[in-house]
Amino acid sequence: MSEFSVPSTTHIRRFLASPAGGASVLLLASLLGLVLANSSWASGYGTLITTPMKLPILGERGPENIDAWVSDGLMTLFFLVVILEIKKEIVSGHLSSLRSIALPLIGALGGMIVPALTYLLVTCDHPEATRGWAVPVATDAAFTLPIILALGRHVSPGARAWLMALAIFDDVLGIVVIALFYGSALYWPGLIAVVIVTAALVGANRIGIRTLWSYGIGCVLLWVALLDAGLHPTLAGVITGLCLPAVTSGMDARQATPLDRTSSALTPFVTWVVLPLFGFMNVGVSLAGVHPDMMLEAAPLGIILGLIVGKPVGIFGITMLSTRLKIATLPAETPTGMLFGLSLLCGIGFTISLFIANLAFSGSDLVTPAKMGIFAGSVLSALMGWLWLRFLSQHNRLPPHS
Repeated sequence: MSEFSVPSTTHIRRFLASPAGGASVLLLASLLGLVLANSSWASGYGTLITTPMKLPILGERGPENIDAWVSDGLMTLFFLVVILEIKKEIVSGHLSSLRSIALPLIGALGGMIVPALTYLLVTCDHPEATRGWAVPVATDAAFTLPIILALGRHVSPGARAWLMALAIFDDVLGIVVIALFYGSALYWPGLIAVVIVTAALVGANRIGIRTLWSYGIGCVLLWVALLDAGLHPTLAGVITGLCLPAVTSGMDARQATPLDRTSSALTPFVTWVVLPLFGFMNVGVSLAGVHPDMMLEAAPLGIILGLIVGKPVGIFGITMLSTRLKIATLPAETPTGMLFGLSLLCGIGFTISLFIANLAFSGSDLVTPAKMGIFAGSVLSALMGWLWLRFLSQHNRLPPHS
């Protein structure tokens, strides 16, 4: 019995420690949410994710239920972890030059403009539907990044850093779009508080404060200030991550930096708790009353084409153009075939796309069709990107030691 148990345990530990393990749990949790939302337990599932959890101290803008706390609260930690990884690459990795960091930012802009234009082209004769022009502009980092990590050596480290940065830029730009076009009116006292807390975090970094609790308190205060200002509170993770010191305070170079300590502490929690909870609660869309013909209606069709066509065309096209014009350089060990596959994956648009759809079509019959379009377009983008990188681009595979 022991001859078999040891290898079995070893395989399980390797799986749990691998990127594929986290991606698999996220996928299973997402599928569970979808199944429950379309089963005889749908009522219980709906009751669970909408369980009231409002804190009076946060006022009317605070999260009202478990679903909102996961999306607006816990996902702040996800953005914090991702921005820490990007900061590592900026400090001493694949994004350490201005030209290399310009590439994902340019790609994110192209990945917003072209999908929006694609959507408007499809819906131009349907005034009510045009309000959802921003639905297909966002790439969902929560789903995209685990997929590229699970692909392993099919994606080069440089390409991985490029996509991580692009997804974050994309999400931040999506949050800006929400604030400018779909958000509630900005509350200026809250906005002033955001500026003050951000300045305090920047100052703490500049004067050499390395204690993590200082930045933890700052992150919480910033989250509350963003919420009060009418901005998306997950921006607190992005701002705090940028402010965390990437160097040690002493002469011992072997000492872990605040950035490394935070990343090591939060990554397992984000991988095994935050992301599965997010997938479980956000992918659970009811398919009741949905029929294939619905996908040909203006809003869902515009969203689907925006995600599976507009996203890769915008990102890949403007990226290649910027490299030809020598504005930016491609990541190391990243052939154009690999870049195209990653551009396909950028059509995964669950998180902010669902959020924008709820805002754009609030009180309209277009909410459900729009969600179906997001779901269909995101699944197709994931499948196309995975198949391209895993099978159709075999020559791009890196050697085992990469």
